[in-house]
Amino acid sequence: MKKSFSILSIFILLIFSNLTINSCGSREDTVSCFPNAPIGVILNLNLPAYYSLNQVGGWKYIDEQSSGTRGLIVVRASSTTFKIYDRNAPHICPDTNTTLEVKDDISVVCPKDNAKWILLTGQPTAVANIPPKTYVSNYDANSNVLNIYY
Repeated sequence: MKKSFSILSIFILLIFSNLTINSCGSREDTVSCFPNAPIGVILNLNLPAYYSLNQVGGWKYIDEQSSGTRGLIVVRASSTTFKIYDRNAPHICPDTNTTLEVKDDISVVCPKDNAKWILLTGQPTAVANIPPKTYVSNYDANSNVLNIYY
């Protein structure tokens, strides 16, 4: 009887330990499973491929240069500022269907659970309670070049 109780206790402990280690529900939880990749992208906004980024509210997927594991979403937030979001969902560990997508030019959506964020601000509106991971950028208005880095 004692042997079966101790085996059952160990088994339950292992299950709960595994669930705790592999669950991701907040920014702190996802740090261990959020992929870290170098970000180093230079965009010449004078090129036709980036014309959408020349107007406020314009956005573009970036899947080139050193743009992370799933790419970036670059959004023109104002005449001089940009929002750069990682396409990995911030509230759950990377899995199939956790690559963020822009919907209707106004929101960012996680296809796995329909979590939503406002495109221009990154503010969560449904399911997730944390914003997408963002990256730093430097915009040179004279040359119309955007430098994104991490």
